[in-house]
Amino acid sequence: MTRSGAKQRSAYRREDGCWLIELRLREVRQLFHHLDPAPFREKDLDPAAEAYIEDALREIGAGQRARLVIHLPEPDCSSEEARSLPESIANYFGYRARQARVELGRLLRRALVNLAIGLLFLAACLALRRSMLAAGTHELLAEGLLIIGWVALWRPVEMFLYDWWPLLRRQRRLQAVAQMPVVLSRAESPPSPRVHDSVTSARAN
Repeated sequence: MTRSGAKQRSAYRREDGCWLIELRLREVRQLFHHLDPAPFREKDLDPAAEAYIEDALREIGAGQRARLVIHLPEPDCSSEEARSLPESIANYFGYRARQARVELGRLLRRALVNLAIGLLFLAACLALRRSMLAAGTHELLAEGLLIIGWVALWRPVEMFLYDWWPLLRRQRRLQAVAQMPVVLSRAESPPSPRVHDSVTSARAN
């Protein structure tokens, strides 16, 4: 465990070997996007709550056991809407994970297309360079054409080497949230050192 990772995890409580990601809400509907007209179980999460949960799991670290604890006052904690929260949250983050996987596939397909275009352009540059050298063109111009051909490969190579990793990590993180246990807790539980009020913090700005 790195020192920075241990410091980030110290902001969260641990119970029964699990790190706790805690949300304190005034009502169940506070967790969801207030403009989403979809049925309750299919609503989008509030953006601030979604970002908090995802950021918390990133800080806790990949491979660490975690669970989401939602603190609610009575009678909301015993309501039918509250009991449907685990399914709603799993469905939402599962959908987001599938979106991330589709986005990753699109990126890799774009990278392949860009690589093919870059290789064709490089081949054309090499052929033109040979013709220029055979015709006695100044060597500096011919070498410049060669450099331009190699530069055309820079972007597809960057996509293959670097761009897909963040998308893969995010897809795995979203899938981990979708599979994370969700526990409802009455609001009289002791406050945690890091409990997020998902809506007031976002809408106060």
